[in-house]
Amino acid sequence: MAKRKSAGGTPATVALAAAGIAFEVRTYEHDPRAASFGLEAAEALGVDPARVFKTLLASLDGRLVVGVVPVSGQLDLKALARALGGSKAVMADVAAAERATGYVAGGISPVGQKRAHPTVLDASALDHGTILVSGGRRGFDLELAPTDLVAITGAVTATIGR
Repeated sequence: MAKRKSAGGTPATVALAAAGIAFEVRTYEHDPRAASFGLEAAEALGVDPARVFKTLLASLDGRLVVGVVPVSGQLDLKALARALGGSKAVMADVAAAERATGYVAGGISPVGQKRAHPTVLDASALDHGTILVSGGRRGFDLELAPTDLVAITGAVTATIGR
């Protein structure tokens, strides 16, 4: 996988390039009527949905945290709370998630957020050589090694998907 320079890229591509992390940009024509942006990405890119991950923000004991899970499943909020040593997690308000990350819902990347948030990557990501995550806008994904995603985000890995 070639390292990409971020000529006019997103904060995610800028952060990855600055960190020297190899990634591949994968784009597709986004349909705003799609029922699931993640499953749309998997289909459009011809990738197993188990390798495409969505980035979700939750409020854990009053602070925003990030859960990154396969698009084919759901985020287990109790497991997310356990992974970060908290007691109760609820999904974050969309507007709050957009403000905190600098990205629009459906295009939130775990990389290059305005402020770093505690992040948990579902352990299933480690079963794959590369995974895809949003690159910072709808129809714009990044393919990278899950260990590189852990490194750049400071994520912990745990089973947080169901």
